[in-house]
Amino acid sequence: MTKYTLQITVNRPYEEAVEAVRGELAAAGFGILTEVDLKATLKAKLEVDVAPQVILGACRPQLAHQALQAEPSIATLLPCNVVVRALDDTTTVVEAFDPEAMMSIAGQAGDTLRTVATDARQRLTAALAALENN
Repeated sequence: MTKYTLQITVNRPYEEAVEAVRGELAAAGFGILTEVDLKATLKAKLEVDVAPQVILGACRPQLAHQALQAEPSIATLLPCNVVVRALDDTTTVVEAFDPEAMMSIAGQAGDTLRTVATDARQRLTAALAALENN
């Protein structure tokens, strides 16, 4: 299977990790456009219990605009999804869609899209590294 995410595991409780992820994404220039509480949604819709987890739809408007200029259909892959998922009471996984994987989906979209993907990946990688080191 092709690796399509950037992932770290942190020794932090879930709620603390979610707040730290928000902070590091903001420091990397991303805003949160959407938030999906998977635990609450699946409980309400299917009456099933899953580990606490949230999908944060992160966006850096400058990068989104550049990507859309290069390939309007890339909007189907926006925003960058970042998942925060509890493994247990003290351990949390943080996982982001790897923008470089977008390039394999987008095909021959050109240098502009590659530049955007590289920038977004560097920013997400830096945010994840900061989470691991703090």
